[in-house]
Amino acid sequence: MTKIIFVPGNGNCTTHDNWFPTVKAALEKEGLEVIAADFPDGMLARESYWIPFLRDELKADGQTIFVGHSSGAIAALRFAEQYPLLGSVLVGAYHTDLGIETEKIAGYFSRPWDWQKIRDNQQFITIFASQDDPWIPIKEPRFLHTQLKCEYHEYKNKGHFGGDYFKPEFPELIASILDNLKKLNNS
Repeated sequence: MTKIIFVPGNGNCTTHDNWFPTVKAALEKEGLEVIAADFPDGMLARESYWIPFLRDELKADGQTIFVGHSSGAIAALRFAEQYPLLGSVLVGAYHTDLGIETEKIAGYFSRPWDWQKIRDNQQFITIFASQDDPWIPIKEPRFLHTQLKCEYHEYKNKGHFGGDYFKPEFPELIASILDNLKKLNNS
């Protein structure tokens, strides 16, 4: 059965903030299992904690869709380098440490990315990006899009999709997941 796991950003963000609860309710209404767990090491979101947590505690596998926001999107990418997923939705994603010390400490940027493996280990990838994101320059998600050759949604005025303001709903994300699942079921 398809399982969706929310992966929040660092800085003690949780899967109970912003749009996560309404997206969870909408997806559960569609009969999908949605996991909105509390993650260890919430301040730094270090890879050495989060990848084992996703694999061993939340049991992410080839029937799992990650919905990763900010550094949660980075954790989803690194997970997909090593393990199969059904797919991932990356919100406010990036591929460098952005010159931020806490990003360097998190461990995700200590080696090159294997874009081919990330693509091969998933049936679909979707990116949501905004030109006015106060932390992620738009060149970051645009680069990810070129490397991952995936579905891409770029906006002018969505900021960090709730990391910088209260964003209670995200209907575009719900639609993307449901559309991708429909395509997979029809193939």
